[in-house]
Amino acid sequence: MKKNLLFIACMIAIAATVFANPPKGKTKDAKKGNLAVHFKNVVDGRELKLNDSTSLYKNANGDDFKLTTFKYYISNVSLIAKNGNKVAIPDSYYLVNAADSSTLNQQITNIPEGKYTGITFTIGVDSARNFAGAQTGVLDPANGMFWSWNSGYIFVKLEGISPKSTAKKNRLTFHIGGAKDPGNTIRTFTQTFPKNLKISNGKSPEIEVAANADALFQGKTTVDFAKLNFTMGGPNSVIVADNYADGLFKITKVKN
Repeated sequence: MKKNLLFIACMIAIAATVFANPPKGKTKDAKKGNLAVHFKNVVDGRELKLNDSTSLYKNANGDDFKLTTFKYYISNVSLIAKNGNKVAIPDSYYLVNAADSSTLNQQITNIPEGKYTGITFTIGVDSARNFAGAQTGVLDPANGMFWSWNSGYIFVKLEGISPKSTAKKNRLTFHIGGAKDPGNTIRTFTQTFPKNLKISNGKSPEIEVAANADALFQGKTTVDFAKLNFTMGGPNSVIVADNYADGLFKITKVKN
């Protein structure tokens, strides 16, 4: 009996020592924080206004137009740490709709504490989810960003009117999607922040992202609405995606 009691006492002492002095390499769970992301939709620097007959814009080709729809997905968000490592945010899918002000303010949660120098994300929906069929949440087809006939997501949707358009009723229809070559329109955005972003538990840092709708019509190819006013995937969507790859988004502010 005494031997058993002595053995139990020894085990308790060893356990207490281990918990008091954990092995090297094993640490407590890292603290995490959140980031508020505010989207500001613009057209070449001007505030984007939908369905406003007084808000006429002009593309790089000099064509007048107004907008009725502007929606886009971002996904696979990663923050770039000071050491250059990318910290991936799991299950990060966001849909911004210019017609729904509530979608202009998004929250990225459970970010490890630290300083970050930049951000990278997919413009659209990644290939794995794109071919997983209709889903829920922001990926629900009810959001009007899914091609049931093509089993894929629309990454960027822009609709409007231009007197230069030769389509019926002078419509502009740009539904950009497709995740297979040669019609792959998945693009990646990466930018260094204007200043380092600090994530810490209990704080609420913010960034502002300007989304320039006019980026669809300029860049590698200047779009003439008389020649290109309608696309739902295919070669013309690739042209538009190549245009906005570098110009659609810009991080304009960081507030710690």
